[in-house]
Amino acid sequence: MEKGTRRSELAKWVRLYTKDLLLWAINKTADRHLAEDLVQETFLAAAENMEAFKGDSQVRTWLLGILKNKIAEYYTRTLRKYVGRPLPMEDLSTYFVAGGHWTKEAQPNAWGASAENLTDIPAFNRILDNCIEHLPEIMNACIRLKFLDEKKGAQICQELGITATNYWQLIRRAKLQLRDCLENNWFKAK
Repeated sequence: MEKGTRRSELAKWVRLYTKDLLLWAINKTADRHLAEDLVQETFLAAAENMEAFKGDSQVRTWLLGILKNKIAEYYTRTLRKYVGRPLPMEDLSTYFVAGGHWTKEAQPNAWGASAENLTDIPAFNRILDNCIEHLPEIMNACIRLKFLDEKKGAQICQELGITATNYWQLIRRAKLQLRDCLENNWFKAK
C-alpha cells in the first residue's frame, strides 16, 4: 500500500472508529484521559502495522484487538511497580476476627431485594464506577479485568505478572472495599 493511500485509509479509520474505541476504553479504564491516550496509541500501532491487516476481520474488530492489548500493557506496566514490594493493602483485622468471622462493626448489612438488577440503574453504575476508580491501581486492574473484561484468573495473572495467591488476595480485598463504598454511597444514602 502506498504512503498516500495508507494515510487516507488511516484518516478514514480515525473518523469512523474513534468514538467507538474511546467509549470502549473509557468503560474499561474509567479514566477519560487514559482512554484517549490508549486510543491514540491504538491508531499509532495500526498505522505502523497496516500491511499486517489482511482484511480477514472487520477493521473495527482489528482496532479493538489492538486497543485491548494496549489496555493490558498499561495495567501490566502499572502493576510491575509493585513487584518485589509490599502491596498497598489495609489490615483485614478491621473486617475479620480469628477464624475468619466478620467483626460486629464490619458485618455487611443485607442488601435485600433492592439489590436486584442494580446495574440497570445509571446512578448506581456511576457510584460503582467511582468506587472502582478509587481502589488502589492494582486492585482496580484486577477487578476490571475479572468482572468487566470477564477474563479468567489464570489469564489475568499471566497478563499482570502476579501469582494466583496474590491475585485472589487482591480480588478479596477489592471486594471488601467495594462493598464498604457501595454501602456508604448507595445503600445508606437511599
